[in-house]
Amino acid sequence: MSYSEPAIPSEISGELADSLDDCDAEMLRSIARYAEALAEYREREARLSEADEEDTAQERPEDLPEDVPTKATLTEKEINGNRYYYWQWREGDKIKSQYKGPVNPEQ
Repeated sequence: MSYSEPAIPSEISGELADSLDDCDAEMLRSIARYAEALAEYREREARLSEADEEDTAQERPEDLPEDVPTKATLTEKEINGNRYYYWQWREGDKIKSQYKGPVNPEQ
């Protein structure tokens, strides 16, 4: 551990450095914890934003209606002996469905 005062990183403005210089050790440790938590939060938000952009950038199937999200999957359901396709996706705790059409178009 060095006993000399640390150098101010070039990314830190003089105004911020002056403000930090006025703080005692306890306040500096609190600021360090806050800065680390804030950096983690912003990195997470950036990753989530990037993931959202990737989801949006996925190629949209031609037969997928505009009001159905790209993440929807096609499922088959049998109703009264007939089979039908439905688009399904999750919104929070709920599963949403939208009718696509019969499995066998002659039905």
